[in-house]
Amino acid sequence: MTGTRHEGDGRDAVALLDRTHAVVTPRLRADLATLPDPLRRVAMYHFGWEHADGSPAAGRAGKAIRPALVLASARALGGDPALAVRAASAVELVHNFTLLHDDIVDEDRTRRNRPTAWTVFGMPDALVTGDALHALALGVLAEGGDPVSAAATARLGACVVELCAGQQADCAFEERGPLDVSLQECLAMAEAKTGALLGCACALGALYAGAGEAEVAAMDAFGRQAGLAFQLIDDLIGIWGDPERTGKPAGADLAAHKKSLPVVAALTSGTDEGAELAELYRRPVLDDKDVALAAEAVERAGGRDWAQAEAADRMARAMHQLSHAVPDLGAAGELLALAEFVTRRTH
Repeated sequence: MTGTRHEGDGRDAVALLDRTHAVVTPRLRADLATLPDPLRRVAMYHFGWEHADGSPAAGRAGKAIRPALVLASARALGGDPALAVRAASAVELVHNFTLLHDDIVDEDRTRRNRPTAWTVFGMPDALVTGDALHALALGVLAEGGDPVSAAATARLGACVVELCAGQQADCAFEERGPLDVSLQECLAMAEAKTGALLGCACALGALYAGAGEAEVAAMDAFGRQAGLAFQLIDDLIGIWGDPERTGKPAGADLAAHKKSLPVVAALTSGTDEGAELAELYRRPVLDDKDVALAAEAVERAGGRDWAQAEAADRMARAMHQLSHAVPDLGAAGELLALAEFVTRRTH
């Protein structure tokens, strides 16, 4: 592909995400308004729409990739995206439930260039607000009154269980030695923690378009593979991302001893650099110099190249699955633009 093609696709994806924000944000705000005031205040701060004191803020609630996948999937399968806005809101509520909890588990102090909710309101309030977003998401779907509401709610509920299993595995990896986690285990964790929700988003869009069981399954598989590509790129950004763009310190994943996909690829490479990285990971604390050395070791051991190649392979698999649900890929232009955006983003 040429550079011009990439730039065009990027613009298409950004325009799609802007349209998604315009359609889904009012629904999200209405859903959050139903929360009791103390929980709503934490949620509105987390989404970037209020300051800690409750005054309005001009923040934007993330990129809206998951709700965009819901709406784009509905359109690709011949449905009316307007009928899937409720599902798009529910998916974004679940995503933000996981972010609130992840920030606590990982002890992250910044998100989107400002303090995380738990550092502002305390861990208990952030935790229960995340719980409330999860419950709210299921209620939003269940109360829709659509013929597919029950199936959609059940699918989202099962997805949350898988997400939690992925998060538990991710945390468990941190208790294991640097060489005790296999690449296959890490890929399975990433599919559960990230791929499951992107797959669910695509499947919900298909459900609300009236698609059959085979098409819904293919869209779920498309989203899962795209989700793995997304996680691979996210892991690269977690090591080499620009703090000004990511809103997090450089090398934050390495400082936290996270066994992300590029790290595990390096650790299991059988190279001297992989052994060097393992030795660094055995240190209880990594200072800035150690983090820089670890990043160099991951790259020299092939972790960075492997992750980039694996992301491209996963997107190829995603396209194969998409072709089963949408034989004429010309109808899936929005999904293709999002896929391109996912694998070429830098923050």
